[in-house]
Amino acid sequence: MKVLSLFANIGVAEAYLRGLGIEVSVANELLERRAKLYSEIYPETEMISGDITNAKIFNHVIEAAKNRKVDCIMATPPCQGMSTAGQQDEEDERNKLIMPVMDAVHILKPNYVFIENVPNFLNTAIEVKGNNILIPKYIENELGNEYEIHSYTINTKNYSVPQVRERAIFLITKKGLSHIWLLPKPDEKIITMRDAIGNIPSIDPYIKDISKKEMKEMFPEYEEKKERALEISRWNIPPHHIKRQVVSMMHTPTGKTAFDNEKYFPVKENGTPVKGYRNTYKRQNWDTPAYTVTMDNRKISSQNNVHPGRYLGKDKNGDDVYSDARTLTLYELMLVMSLPSDWPVPEKTSEAFLRRIIGEGIPPLFVKKVFEKLIER
Repeated sequence: MKVLSLFANIGVAEAYLRGLGIEVSVANELLERRAKLYSEIYPETEMISGDITNAKIFNHVIEAAKNRKVDCIMATPPCQGMSTAGQQDEEDERNKLIMPVMDAVHILKPNYVFIENVPNFLNTAIEVKGNNILIPKYIENELGNEYEIHSYTINTKNYSVPQVRERAIFLITKKGLSHIWLLPKPDEKIITMRDAIGNIPSIDPYIKDISKKEMKEMFPEYEEKKERALEISRWNIPPHHIKRQVVSMMHTPTGKTAFDNEKYFPVKENGTPVKGYRNTYKRQNWDTPAYTVTMDNRKISSQNNVHPGRYLGKDKNGDDVYSDARTLTLYELMLVMSLPSDWPVPEKTSEAFLRRIIGEGIPPLFVKKVFEKLIER
C-alpha cells in the first residue's frame, strides 16, 4: 500500500506504518521547518512543502502521488478552528482545508481515505458555493456516490494508548472493493500512566529563577537524578520552572490541583493569588490514562500537565511533600503519545519545538491499529 499524507507535520501519525509494510510515498506540509524535520525522519518519502490551497503546490502533490501510484490518502487537517482548546471559530479559514482533500480524492481516486480531526469536526459547518454545510454532509455529498463512508468518534485510551484523546475519524472505501475499511474493536485493557511511565525514576525540575546554592538546598540530588534520566533517553530532560510554581506543586498530592492548597496556593510574582481553572496547576493520576496532551505541555500553569508524583513524607515544617513537582519530560510525553522508542528524531532537534508538535499529533499506535485492520486479509 502506498499513502499520500496531507497536513503531515513531522510525521507523528505515521510513525509505525513502515513496520506494517505501508509506504508513505508522498507527504505535504505547509511549514518548511516541519517539512524539513519530516524528511530527516522519513528520508524515503517525497516531501512537498507549501500551501495545499496554492494551485502550484496542489498540482505538484497530485503529480507526485500519481507517479508513485498512491492508493490511500491520509489527511489530518489543522483543528484550531474547531478544537475546544482553541477558539471554535466557524469562520476560521483552516476549517475549509477539507476541500483540497476532497479535490485530491476526486483526481487520484484512491481505494481508501483516512481523515482525522477533533470531535467538533463533525459539528462544524463550512461555506460551500454560498451555502453553509456541515463537514460530514459535505464529505457525503462529495464522495457518497463512489465511496462507502464510515465515521466514528473514538477515544484513543480504548486502543492501548495511555492518553485520553477523543478524535473524529472517517474511514472511506471505494465502492466495489471486497475489503471495507472499518474501525478495529477497542482493546480490553486500559493502559495507565503507571504502565507507561511508572518505571521511570524520579526527576527533579530545574528552577531557573534561583541561585545554584538555593537549587542545591532544594534538590540536593538534582544532578544525580538528571544523569540517570538522560541515560534512559536524551529526551528525558528535566523541565525548567520557576520556584513559586514548583513549591506549590511539591505540596500538591497526586491527582489534585494546587488550588486546593490552603498554605501553598499558587501565587503571582507579586504574591497575590493566581486565578485559574481547576485543571491547571494539576497533577496527573497514576491509575488512569494521561489527560489529553496539548501544545502547551511545558507549563505547570496549563492544563493537566504535572507529573503524578510520589509521596515523600513531611518537610521541616511538617507539611506533606511529593516528588516530581514538574511537567512531564519530553520522553515521558513521547511514551504517553505512544511513539516508538526508536523513532529516529535527529538529536539536534529543539526540545521546545518537539513538545509543541507532539501536542498537535494523533497517537500513532491508534493509527497503526486502524491500518492493521485495513491490511488484514
